[in-house]
Amino acid sequence: MASAAPTPRPGTPPKRSFREQMHIAREDAIVAAVNRLLAEKGFDAMTVDEVAVEVGIAKASLYKHFPSKEDLAAAAMARVMERARAFLEGLDASRAPLALLRDAARWTMEVQLAGEMPSLPSENSSLRATLTTHKGYVDGLMEVSERLGAWISAAQADGSLNPALPPIAVLYTLYARACDPVLGFLKGSGLYSHEQIIEMVLSTCFDGLRKR
Repeated sequence: MASAAPTPRPGTPPKRSFREQMHIAREDAIVAAVNRLLAEKGFDAMTVDEVAVEVGIAKASLYKHFPSKEDLAAAAMARVMERARAFLEGLDASRAPLALLRDAARWTMEVQLAGEMPSLPSENSSLRATLTTHKGYVDGLMEVSERLGAWISAAQADGSLNPALPPIAVLYTLYARACDPVLGFLKGSGLYSHEQIIEMVLSTCFDGLRKR
């Protein structure tokens, strides 16, 4: 008598077919290529043809996964948000909130200096529209913002961060470190290591420029 197939345990995700696994693997390769090209060249200079060549597929096949250049950029940003969420979740929440904020700023600069932070234009209506409707990106951005916002409020409450500053201004200042041109200028000078660059920018961001 043939034995019955094992019953999946509750909560166990269904096993993906080989076709589904290949589809996911190809999308991962596409997003990784887009991330590299956006970090290296920026959104305006990157082309869909370059992405297809980088992955080794036809452009028509690429469009089956992502229908536009804006969708490619949104997928890359959603992936960065996944990495940010994972990093923040791994921090020791019992530490001082200001230390946690410094760790978050450090991480964004490490990613940028490693050439893994997508470079997107600040003014592009079609890209902005795609980003604001991309669930993965928006969900990630909201979760990261809420976590950072809680640490900002806690740091202001304990006096380690200027309470007169609007929390949203502090939040955007931290986000700006992910696309800070100072990092590129200092890196291009060849005078400093990545660690030295990060420490200098962290000092100007958190301690200011005045002599102490």
